[in-house]
Amino acid sequence: MTDLQQDTAQHGEHTAPVEAWDAIAALYDQHVAPGESEVATAGLRLAGLQAGDTFLDVAAGPGGLSLPAARLGAKVLATDWSPKMIEHLNARVAAEGLDAEGRVMDCHALDLPNDTYDVTGSLFGVMLVPDQAQALREMVRVTKPGGHVLVMAYGSPSEFEALHAFIAAAQAVVPEFEGPAEDEPLLEFQVADPDVLRQRLIDAGLRDVTVDTNHHERITVRTGQQLWDWTIGSNPIPGILVADLTDRQRADIIQVLDGMVRERSGGDGPAVLTAPLNIGVGTK
Repeated sequence: MTDLQQDTAQHGEHTAPVEAWDAIAALYDQHVAPGESEVATAGLRLAGLQAGDTFLDVAAGPGGLSLPAARLGAKVLATDWSPKMIEHLNARVAAEGLDAEGRVMDCHALDLPNDTYDVTGSLFGVMLVPDQAQALREMVRVTKPGGHVLVMAYGSPSEFEALHAFIAAAQAVVPEFEGPAEDEPLLEFQVADPDVLRQRLIDAGLRDVTVDTNHHERITVRTGQQLWDWTIGSNPIPGILVADLTDRQRADIIQVLDGMVRERSGGDGPAVLTAPLNIGVGTK
């Protein structure tokens, strides 16, 4: 068992410690966050974000939601418990000259005053945390009365094409590879049911809650290596699942993924894999 696996076991089977998020921050910044811009902008528009609004991004990573919000003219504070994620975010903010900053902060206990932000949001962030109810209450607490809370999370795992491709490729090389346990869904799918997301937002103190299920994330890759990097960089759990594989096995999995990408693209141009989204919006 690796040190990372031991740390994860101590934090719960489907959660990962801050060090695990630090370890994938560079991959996430390079391979995952840039592709989130389209769905992030769609979510921000559903939440009614306007230029000049104050916007708080919770569990922000390297800025998949924060940067589009700042580009729309909002004044942004991005928070994440991973220092490395915040480093990457602040570097991108500086490079673009955006009105945004990142701070290290735990979403379960935001070090911020009540009733401060016009819009508070999270993209693929609070969907992953172990005490989601507490994180949602914190998001509501710091939002102004009449302001909006936005939560973007994955829908049904059965339609998450990149995850299924990754598992199928691993099993083609290592037949005994089990992947995530079917009877204990990964934490990232805890609000895959839109009705569950809707009720959790209501329970957190929001009214007029809607959940949009009409959007999909589009994961665009040209090689098996890119699909591997996206999967490993998107979440610590895939890396933990393959931690005991040899370098040869990993290389073989990437080769299988390469064939999948070529087949999906028809051998010319990029392959696009999709994942369904639930976009929840409520008013404080």
